[in-house]
Amino acid sequence: MKLPALPFLKKKREIPEKIFEAPAIEAKDIIAPSSIAVSLDYLKLGKRFAKSFFIFSYPRYLSTGWFSPVINLDTPMDISIHIHPVETGTILKQLRKRVTEVQAEIAEREEKGLIRDPALETAYRDLEDLRDRLMTAQERVFKFGLYLTVYGRDLKEIKEVEITLRSILEAKLIYIKPALYQQREGFNSSSPYGLDQLMVHTLMNTGPLSSLFPFVSFDLSSNEGILYGINLHNNSLILFDRFSLENAGMVIFAKAGAGKSYAVKLEILRSLMLGIECLVIDPENEYQFLSEAVGGSFFNISLASPNHINPFDLPIPRPDEKPEDVLRSNIINLVGLMRIMLGGLTPEEDAIMDRALTETYALKDITPETDPLNWKERIPLMSDLEAVLERMEGAESLVRRIRKFTKGTFAQFFNQPTNISMEKPLVVFGIRDMEDGLRPIAMFIIMRYIWNEIKSELKKRILVVDEAWWLMQNEDGASFLYGIAKRARKYWLGLTTITQDVNDFMKSAYGQPIIANSSLQLLMKQSPATIDVVQKTLNLTEEEKMMLLEAEVGEGLFFAGQKHVVIKVVASYSEDQFITTAPEEVSKIKKAKEEFAK
Repeated sequence: MKLPALPFLKKKREIPEKIFEAPAIEAKDIIAPSSIAVSLDYLKLGKRFAKSFFIFSYPRYLSTGWFSPVINLDTPMDISIHIHPVETGTILKQLRKRVTEVQAEIAEREEKGLIRDPALETAYRDLEDLRDRLMTAQERVFKFGLYLTVYGRDLKEIKEVEITLRSILEAKLIYIKPALYQQREGFNSSSPYGLDQLMVHTLMNTGPLSSLFPFVSFDLSSNEGILYGINLHNNSLILFDRFSLENAGMVIFAKAGAGKSYAVKLEILRSLMLGIECLVIDPENEYQFLSEAVGGSFFNISLASPNHINPFDLPIPRPDEKPEDVLRSNIINLVGLMRIMLGGLTPEEDAIMDRALTETYALKDITPETDPLNWKERIPLMSDLEAVLERMEGAESLVRRIRKFTKGTFAQFFNQPTNISMEKPLVVFGIRDMEDGLRPIAMFIIMRYIWNEIKSELKKRILVVDEAWWLMQNEDGASFLYGIAKRARKYWLGLTTITQDVNDFMKSAYGQPIIANSSLQLLMKQSPATIDVVQKTLNLTEEEKMMLLEAEVGEGLFFAGQKHVVIKVVASYSEDQFITTAPEEVSKIKKAKEEFAK
């Protein structure tokens, strides 16, 4: 007899099939740690450790942005802010009861003849003020919880972060505690679930609660200085005096066409209105039109130019300087110049050149013992140095190389007395027509001349070195530029260093120190090839990095000390006519001038 098929037998045959099915892998399986261990005061997530804290005590007053130092800590951290509104009616009842208690305690102390208690009187005034604000809907009250979860590779690293947090917060009379036996709840509460499982709350009204807002927009508006642009965070004006910082140095990094020269010319134009003298080393003669427009001086520096600078010029010592120190410093700088001009010096040639320069000045009766007021009339030329070297043993190679600058094609520029002056408020040295191989030499000579003038007379000045990477190609040029950056503050000078080739600038050992000695940085649109170098050098966030890659012309990041904002450089129509470098705009302005002249 054939038995009927039983239902339970069918089920048994189906079960094994499900056992061997591979479970689907979900996103949570990929991101979840391999293990989670919950301890008394920490969690272990795989190989990393986490520890949660809550803030439980606040002072009577909280300043705006008091939480920013914690947010800006360079350590991985989750921060969660939980705000629970409280019914105003409920709070008013509690406040009425509390005011009655305080009044009664004050009255009792008066009846007993005790001296007044300032703490009670202050509490009474605060309570009454809060009641008035709540009644007029100017304030609301909230239950507020602030939780932090820090991460580290080991418990020692966690402990170091905890000590840092305590030192930052306790300096402001704010106290934190670890979530003992509630680390899981603390971790959940500081994760982006919107869950408040710790429930450690402090009653706080709108005023002090607003001081916690973590995204503080820095404001660079002051009563003095010039307008640099618009703060794109809040549309406020960036009015700033660069000389109000510990030093007035500034570096500008941007790719070609990003608007860096436009921004610098705008700063120069506005600085001139405040009586600040400006000096510019201009590789492309971009500042010539501005110089002519404001009545400044433009010197075209080239081999065929009638404008000459004698490398042997000496500054007049100031009353607080010794003539021997000025002469020694000048000879050391000249040796550096000779290394660039002659393609390097061996140690023996270096010593010979140092002695030759000293003798060259001595032959013209320029020594520490002579009157510095008479130095200017006796300044030697390059041919005088050649004559000294010809009489020195072992200087044959130096003589052959230096003749190129005394009798060869370069003599017209390098072997002439100085015939320029820096009397105008804006002085521009254009080196566009100088041969590429001689540009670093020309920039070095110009900077030495400018530096000597700056040291001779103390004035508020701005020195702009455009395309500074030309100087940074040579160690002596980079060293001289760094020396100016380091000493500029003593001479009331603001050095502005501009470059579009960040890689070449940072390859020099002096690149980073120059940035470190500049309190201001302006970063405009960057190319993808250099953005990583800029990010690493200035410790930019990923958001700031993307902003610089996508920035419009004239936009960028403006750093002033510890503050930085997103800036948009703006100019009036009249200012734009003086400083524009766009070829089509320049052509229109020239045509308009010609028509007006007719």
